[in-house]
Amino acid sequence: MTTTLHAPELSTDAYAEKLFSSVLGTFETLSVYVGDRLGWFSSLRHDGPATAAELAERTNTSPRYCREWLEFQASFGTLMLDAGDAPDERRYRLPAGAAEVLTDEHSLAFLAPAARLFGAIGPQLPNLLDAYRNGGGVSWAEFGLEMREAQAAMNRPWFESRLGPALRGCSEVHEVLAEPGARIADIGCGAGWSTLALARAYPTAQVVGFDTDEPSIDMARAAAEHEGLGDRVTFRLADGENLSVHDEFDAAFAFECLHDMARPVEVLTAMRTAVRPGGVVVVMDEAVADEFQAPGNEVDRFMYGCSLFICLPDGLSSTPSAGTGTVFRRSILTAYAEQAGFGDVSVLPIEDFGFFRFYRLHA
Repeated sequence: MTTTLHAPELSTDAYAEKLFSSVLGTFETLSVYVGDRLGWFSSLRHDGPATAAELAERTNTSPRYCREWLEFQASFGTLMLDAGDAPDERRYRLPAGAAEVLTDEHSLAFLAPAARLFGAIGPQLPNLLDAYRNGGGVSWAEFGLEMREAQAAMNRPWFESRLGPALRGCSEVHEVLAEPGARIADIGCGAGWSTLALARAYPTAQVVGFDTDEPSIDMARAAAEHEGLGDRVTFRLADGENLSVHDEFDAAFAFECLHDMARPVEVLTAMRTAVRPGGVVVVMDEAVADEFQAPGNEVDRFMYGCSLFICLPDGLSSTPSAGTGTVFRRSILTAYAEQAGFGDVSVLPIEDFGFFRFYRLHA
């Protein structure tokens, strides 16, 4: 079913203005990538206001490029001028609100990693065009470190601060996870922040994270050691389709990864058979609208962007593939769950968790 919201048809001038605003936004996003990766935002936050020469010296970068970037940020209203009229005398300050969004990796408002997505997409544009022509894909491995770090950094604050309280608020899930010695599987764990959050929330549990991407598993293991959770958290380089060979579990989770998988039904089947009777299977995925809408809301539009440039090409890089994409509507998950042998899918009462929705799959 398609819902048409009857947006007015744009005139030539109106659409040109709309697209020009998007072009400005793209330039701003790319400038955030530069400031994030070169440490310019971080230095302005931690070391204080600076002229172009001072910022360049702090970060071992070019003063002339620093000046252009600082003027760019000021012209876009991100940086404030503290003093100075001459170009080389202007001192720039990063306001507290922007500083949190751009530099605080533990804040729910941390959005700088979103710019890193474009750092990963950019080099792959020729390969993406080829995929669009021939039906192939671009794998997670091809997107590389930029994409791994962006995904991990964007989700980390939500897992760290919200996952434990959210699950403890769902009695049907909490009671299983709180059982002494509970064994929990985290499928598609990536850099491991969801796995570590589960371990912190349930200190008597043993948690095993699974992923097919070796560099992500290496990042997860390093994080576990740094967090002092290496005794209760294990990470394995393995796909979710063979989960049952790793022993029986009390619970299995798939956090924002099922839509990327080439064979989601097989993975859900493995989760169902690996979890003991009375255990829980939970899928967290995108909180998109239940039906296609034209025009769509902001969440749907963001997810279509992720799908076109990242998730769908990743899913189609392996064959055979379901070709799900990021716009993973409730009806699609329900169909996959039924094919995997589940009897019902319900939405857990977890709200205010970013762009995500939690589903419990009932055997």
